[in-house]
Formats: sequence, C-alpha cells, structure tokens
Amino acid sequence: MATKIGPHLKELRFHLCLKSPASKGIRDFLESSYIALKTKNPTFPFLVREASNAPPKVYARYEFGKESSLPLTNMSKDQVSRAVESLIHKKN
Repeated sequence: MATKIGPHLKELRFHLCLKSPASKGIRDFLESSYIALKTKNPTFPFLVREASNAPPKVYARYEFGKESSLPLTNMSKDQVSRAVESLIHKKN
C-alpha cells in the first residue's frame, strides 16, 4: 500500500499495543507499509501511539476538524490496509 494522500485528509493516527495479539495486524501493517506511505507522502503527519493494552484503532482527521475512526482489533495486515485505505479515500 503506497497511496498518495489527498489534501482533504490532514492526519492519520494509529493506536496500538506493542505486545497484544489483538494489535498484531496493525503492527505488521506499520512494519511493512509505513516507509512506502511516508515516502509517497513525506510531509503528511502519520502518528503512532503505543500504550500497554490499548485497543488497536486508526483515526483520520479531515478538513474542518472532522474525524473518523475504525477499530482494528484482531485484524490481519491486509484487513488493516483495507481499513486505512477506506479512511484515506473517504470524503467528509
């Protein structure tokens, strides 16, 4: 996944636990896709927040302060990728 992010999206924030099995998919996604995403979108803010036992979730902040989020609990890397893509292409 190396998508160019449009101007309607202002920030992507990932919440996860470094040890929890429920966060494995998001950890795998970030490990395999973060560099490609950041290379395609060098000035875009990707925030990764780690906390013990935090439920895995991705938040998207759009224009005018609107936010959307999706839970990523027990998802595979591919499922996480599709969830993130859906937020990237969502028009608020």
